[in-house]
Amino acid sequence: MGDARLAQWLNLLVCSVILLKATGVPVRITILKTAVAKGAVCLDGSPPAYHWDKGFGSGVNNWLVHIEGGGWCNNVTNCLGRKKTHLGSSKKMLKEIPFSGILSNRQSLNPGFYNWNRIKVRYCDGSSFTGDVKAVHPATGLYFRGARVFRAIIADLLAKGMGKAENAVLSGCSAGGLTSILHCDNFRALLPSGTIVKCVSDAGYFINVKDISGAQHIQHYFADVVTTHGSAKNLPPSCTSKLRPDLCFFPQYVVPQIRTPIFYVNAAYDSWQIRNILVPGVADPHGTWRNCKLNIKNCSPTQLKTIQSFRLQFLTAIGGVSNSAVKGMFIDSCYLHCQTEMQETWLMPNSPLLNKMGQLETGFMTELHSKR
Repeated sequence: MGDARLAQWLNLLVCSVILLKATGVPVRITILKTAVAKGAVCLDGSPPAYHWDKGFGSGVNNWLVHIEGGGWCNNVTNCLGRKKTHLGSSKKMLKEIPFSGILSNRQSLNPGFYNWNRIKVRYCDGSSFTGDVKAVHPATGLYFRGARVFRAIIADLLAKGMGKAENAVLSGCSAGGLTSILHCDNFRALLPSGTIVKCVSDAGYFINVKDISGAQHIQHYFADVVTTHGSAKNLPPSCTSKLRPDLCFFPQYVVPQIRTPIFYVNAAYDSWQIRNILVPGVADPHGTWRNCKLNIKNCSPTQLKTIQSFRLQFLTAIGGVSNSAVKGMFIDSCYLHCQTEMQETWLMPNSPLLNKMGQLETGFMTELHSKR
């Protein structure tokens, strides 16, 4: 009886997001060829890239820099495969991509940012823009230069007008959301002192927990990422001065020291984290969790209890944010990953609701403007 109630209760929490088509305007790519001379390149040595939809009207001096997500590569073999895709080479990137959600230029769909300068930075290094190995990998020709890419793109945007910004927001989804956490104070330091700077992490609050087998899978994985990319020197020193560098890839150990106002958007039942941190493939060799991970409605009562336990661990890991004057959060109970770029979850009639805050865009803007 208890298991049935748990299943019913959990099912009520899981959002059924109706995927309505909200066509975004295509935005052309900018290939930053000048970055190559600085060694700021993708995994394959190609120049980094971004898409820029210019601001207008009252938003002409406001900037939103949004970092693309796409996981990480934790060893040479993994990165070698990645460099043959758009996540490792600008040669493989689409020349135009649609902007929607937080990047939309339609006031009715994105009232807070529609007329800002909206940039989507393409992700092609595999380290959340933290890597910097001077030598090119001799056997594969791989470049681990994510931190240089971040600095080069921000420098280019500063020269193109962001240096005169009244407001600037660094945001990102998934691995890009982690980037916005790890680089938040760094981003603040690169902007003029008179600019109001804030950061937003969407689905970037990855937590350090054991998988269902009891192994520290994600901790070992992130340690490999940090080692492979030479990330230690580019992680927040406020964390690395106290903890091992690999632990400073986890937001829960970095966030307490962040001084810049930052806002977190995350699902407590983050689908990527449940599939890859709680139940990675190596922890489920017989595929017992396969159907459950595909659709949470397929989970058994025992599996639901395990997922509910993960939710509690997530809330504990992010709990300290709620009492901070410079940190805010929008945590819902959807089974999904990334919400600000999807129009369906950002601002639509059927978007997720949170008590007191309303829809994500409404609550987001209210909370963001309250953090100084």
